[in-house]
Amino acid sequence: MAKESYANTVVDDRTQEIRPFGIKDKLGYMAGDIANDMFFIFASSFLMVFYTNVLGISGAAVGTLFLVSRIVDAFTDVGMGRIVDTFKPAKDGRFRPWIRRVAPFAVIAGFLMFLYVVKDWPMPAKMIYVYVTYIFWGSFCYTGINIPYGSMASVISDKAEDRAALSTFRSVGASIASMVISFVVPLVVYTTNNSGDQVIVPERFTMIAFVFGIVALVMYGVLYFWSVERIQLPEKDASSTETVGQQMKSIVVGLTTNRALLGIISAAIFLLLAQILVGTMNAYLYTTYFNSASGLAAAGILGTVGVLVLAPFASKIAARFGKKESGTVALLISATMYGLIFFLQINNVWAFLAFAFVGNLGMNYFNIIIWAFISDIIDYQEVRTGKREDGTIYAVYSFSRKIGQAFAGGLGGFALSAVGFVSGASAQTPEVATNIYRIATGVPAVAYVIVALSLAFIYPLSKKRVEENTRILKERRAAAQ
Repeated sequence: MAKESYANTVVDDRTQEIRPFGIKDKLGYMAGDIANDMFFIFASSFLMVFYTNVLGISGAAVGTLFLVSRIVDAFTDVGMGRIVDTFKPAKDGRFRPWIRRVAPFAVIAGFLMFLYVVKDWPMPAKMIYVYVTYIFWGSFCYTGINIPYGSMASVISDKAEDRAALSTFRSVGASIASMVISFVVPLVVYTTNNSGDQVIVPERFTMIAFVFGIVALVMYGVLYFWSVERIQLPEKDASSTETVGQQMKSIVVGLTTNRALLGIISAAIFLLLAQILVGTMNAYLYTTYFNSASGLAAAGILGTVGVLVLAPFASKIAARFGKKESGTVALLISATMYGLIFFLQINNVWAFLAFAFVGNLGMNYFNIIIWAFISDIIDYQEVRTGKREDGTIYAVYSFSRKIGQAFAGGLGGFALSAVGFVSGASAQTPEVATNIYRIATGVPAVAYVIVALSLAFIYPLSKKRVEENTRILKERRAAAQ
């Protein structure tokens, strides 16, 4: 096996000439996030609605499901990270093979979560169905493809500007998926009854899941065929392979001593808490408080517009002021706007959308650049320890994001039950609607403040520190050649 190479070439048994990093890599990586989000965003925004309003499961029971599944994720996420870091690479790379292996299962699992025929089953059968399908999709299939996908960015190119471009295109891909899902789903699954209330057509959830599955499979194909692993990471020495216990100890030590990882984990948990809670509660906010399915569709479009407006400038802002510094300010702006919306108690849906659009800009900016934070953390860990463990670090970060997702889904389910939301009811009381509004605006205001504080006081990688780490690694790599 050839020694480690940091040049833009792939090395297996022989040196191969490959195309330089370019637009195909960016579009391919963008397609990967579209594929993942066909079910991730669909589930984050509408699975709770499907469970409560179609299957008739209580919000508290759904919240418990989300929390239990995160316990499973604690093992599957880290396990998958270790697998991609330690398994011998295939001919098509270390990470890309997992895309072709897992993609069909991820698509099938996502589709199985939205079978409307389950609504006629007895409640015990429904609970078995939701636990099996949700954990199979989220803890096994989504983990099995998302961790290799996220880890790929560090081997597609070793140039900081290329990685920043991949982060931007990944965020654009997520925004495209979010726009499609947020716009299409409300208009398709909701209809207006004779009383003027918004009601759900259950079988349309299954139809949409089937279409999203086809789109996801095509996008995974684009990701696989348009991405190139240019950086060959060294294989682990079989004679010094760590035991499972040693690996777990190493991971725990990394978690407790890597301030950058701890800072981004704290930020991720509260960011996802706010972001997914808003996505979950919006389905109830617009249809219950505002009685406007079109407002829900418009919210999805405006969120994507905000990302697309910021995307061309995000990398320039981050390069000029630093990712940590600019991200902190952006999140404080979002927190201030959501706090204002909370106290104003807006009743007009279009006025609310205008305020929310401005409030989401800071959060959108942080989401655009967040994947570049992970590359900085991987570099920071290599500077500290001399080890390059892309998959493990990304797996730990991925698990922290799922914790945020679980808290958001769990909190949303428990909060709905606490405010008196009645699953399956055609209408809710005004008191329930008002409390949904307060949850959907108050929680993000507090969460964004906590994210900003995590970046400011825990995360250590300032603009100056990142530049210093880049210099150190370049010197090490030059000396190794």
